[in-house]
Amino acid sequence: MTTTNPNFTDAEYEARIARTRAEMELRGLDLMIISDPSNMNWITGYDGWTFYVHQAVLLPMEGEPVWWGRGIDGPGAARTVFMRSPDSIVPYDDTYVQNPQKHAMESLAALIVDRGWNTGWIGVEMDNYYYSAAAHQTLVNHLHEARFEDGTGLVNWQRLVKSESELLYMRRAARIVERMHRVILEVAEPGMAKNKLVAEITKAGIEGADGQWGDYPAIVPMAPSGLDATAAHLTWDDRPMRAGEATFFEIAGVHRRYHCPQSRTLFFGSVPDLYRHAEEAVLEATEAGLSQCHPGARAEDVANAFNAALNKRGFEKDNRCGYSIGLSYPPDWGERTLSLRRGDMTELKPGMVMHFMPALWLEDGGLEITEPVLITEHGPEPLCTTPREIFVK
Repeated sequence: MTTTNPNFTDAEYEARIARTRAEMELRGLDLMIISDPSNMNWITGYDGWTFYVHQAVLLPMEGEPVWWGRGIDGPGAARTVFMRSPDSIVPYDDTYVQNPQKHAMESLAALIVDRGWNTGWIGVEMDNYYYSAAAHQTLVNHLHEARFEDGTGLVNWQRLVKSESELLYMRRAARIVERMHRVILEVAEPGMAKNKLVAEITKAGIEGADGQWGDYPAIVPMAPSGLDATAAHLTWDDRPMRAGEATFFEIAGVHRRYHCPQSRTLFFGSVPDLYRHAEEAVLEATEAGLSQCHPGARAEDVANAFNAALNKRGFEKDNRCGYSIGLSYPPDWGERTLSLRRGDMTELKPGMVMHFMPALWLEDGGLEITEPVLITEHGPEPLCTTPREIFVK
């Protein structure tokens, strides 16, 4: 079997597998069925827009991982995974694709039996976008000797501390999102149709920056204006942008699936006092939160410091103010592990990267001034240099 060069060395993939197996051993698992495409990529290097059909990486306690997926995607696996053995890529027949008469997990169950992995404890990612109730029920029905355990997040938590190679990709993504924000400032103007602006943002993101290409984001640009910006996750339409309205842009630069999200707010015309007060509160609270971003602190320490400062200014934020980021696929660029909120006792360690997300939604609009932040031995390192302020034109 021939491959192109995966994004990381064999040694890095082997180290990731060793960390994952150590956690599997602690939980008494003999096999992990990994269906989250981000986790599949992190373990093997596999990269393809194939998560709309059933696919998985099987990780036993010994030997190479096994990629399993649709037959026509087998060559894509051979082009991207680090494994060399032909036995490590197992395609299934296309008659299993979206066929109400049979389910692809019947093929996976047969593979597990064939490899002799059907009599132990099997971990599955139960609370995952890509692992359906029907998929689980089919496996249970066909693997009577196996015992299933919920392994949701098992791989995700091993991804929390980034390697130097991963950080290189995230720094490249940071340069890309900086460029995307510059493009917004250059081309946005009252009367411009929102879809035209989003097209320019997307173009800049894919063109990349500093000679490094841009990958597709796990989340499309969020760019609501005016009252639409009182909601957190609206996208765009063709309405023209207007003077006297705020628009926030929640976007990410992406390189080799590694995301660096950053948000800024643009206002056409004179900024109302409410927005200036909110800006001052957010910036002050951001500094308070960042002061807690050092090794040994807890995730909740960051949130508590942020919220205390924000509340003193007369504002409240009733949702988390950040989360871990890194490698991801649609529909979410978060890693679904650490959250910056009260009660999250995750210890911060060097190499963790978070999207510090102190967004506020006001009565007539929204304000987002966010930062991707790396935890280092010496404290927080914002990955971007985009000015931390409301942009005004």
